[in-house]
Amino acid sequence: MGEPADPAGDTQPTEPTEPTEPTATPLPHPVEGIPTLSVTATQIAAAAAQLDRGHGPFAVDAERASGFRYSNRAYLIQIRRTGAGTVLIDPVSHGIDPLTALRPVAEVLSTDEWILHSADQDLPCLAEVGMRPPALYDTELAGRLAGFDRVNLATMVQRLLGFGLAKGHGAADWSKRPLPAEWLNYAALDVELLIELRAAISQILAEQGKTDWAAQEFEHLRSRDPGEAPPSARRERWRRTSGIHRVHDRRGLAAVRELWMARDRVAQRRDIAPRRVLPDAAIIDAALADPKTIDDLVALPVFGGRNQRRSAAMWLAALEVAREGRDLPDVAEPSTGPPPPARWSRRKPEAAARLEAARSGLSEVSQRVGVPMENLISPDLVRRLCWDWEGADQVLEAVDAFLRAGQARPWQRELVDPVLAEAVIRTVSPDAP
Repeated sequence: MGEPADPAGDTQPTEPTEPTEPTATPLPHPVEGIPTLSVTATQIAAAAAQLDRGHGPFAVDAERASGFRYSNRAYLIQIRRTGAGTVLIDPVSHGIDPLTALRPVAEVLSTDEWILHSADQDLPCLAEVGMRPPALYDTELAGRLAGFDRVNLATMVQRLLGFGLAKGHGAADWSKRPLPAEWLNYAALDVELLIELRAAISQILAEQGKTDWAAQEFEHLRSRDPGEAPPSARRERWRRTSGIHRVHDRRGLAAVRELWMARDRVAQRRDIAPRRVLPDAAIIDAALADPKTIDDLVALPVFGGRNQRRSAAMWLAALEVAREGRDLPDVAEPSTGPPPPARWSRRKPEAAARLEAARSGLSEVSQRVGVPMENLISPDLVRRLCWDWEGADQVLEAVDAFLRAGQARPWQRELVDPVLAEAVIRTVSPDAP
């Protein structure tokens, strides 16, 4: 199978050449000043009308309060459009149902393409308030496909447009009210140059023959369920507790699970990030110490603090459930896919050989076309193919069907089908028919 040509011509994908990073011209403030924040339903409707008077795609961004809040909701939405300028919208302080208040904006946004940087971060929270793109362009993903080593917004803007954006508030608590002026300045700059950035990176992709590849990636991202987790993330969430490797027995793991679940209920009810309710380290300490009384519990680090003393009875009850319960978790997490590759050579050596051959071949393709291996094809999908492979009469067709079922895009299958087919042919299991 050959490499697909760019639909605009016969240019084949070429090895990327990153432009020389220019000296940045500082851009500390939006050119038109900081937009007024739209808070009330009337102000939001006026912002929608302003956007409607513009033309072309919408530059869109959202700010969340990750690390401060349990929810992943948007606490600020920034939108820019040629001929309309930038609007800043408060999606939480208008006092009425968000879907109702934001409907005018959602209706305008449904009329043209959205440009986002790292769209998978913002699409879920925007979908929560009824905003879904009819078409999508992700400038960060475009940078990855172009072979850029660094694809954060500030770096790409400097590299391709020559401007230096103000930094500093990306990890702020955006649920805070009122929002400081310097935060709004930072937020407005996030969309100030997205339209120009899209034009610049799309030109580079066209020169590399990757325009159609990017279009397939963007449509896959746009049409995916915003709440869908990748297979590698579908695991028991409590097992992600930091430090859980220190707990080696089932009863101790039950204590981690019950404390984690109690914490999660509190965090969800209060909309606070779970680790601000109780740190992971405190959960592990309590699971290992297994205190039987409140005095024993509050003698542990963290639990002796004023806030934790008030909740001591709840934490102790969770530990009691773990001690008396019969539903004990396995020490090893139930498998939902292949084991870690480090164990393959002992458990299934032919699969380890397949994976090594596949990685080697994919690395060569990655270097040739200038696309990172993780964007060339899902690493999890490759691992599953190599582990589960049981042989087939038509290897190339079977590999293609496996990747298609795993939602690999046509451009990806065009490039990697032959490589993966060769890897499994060269390392056929001795037990295969």
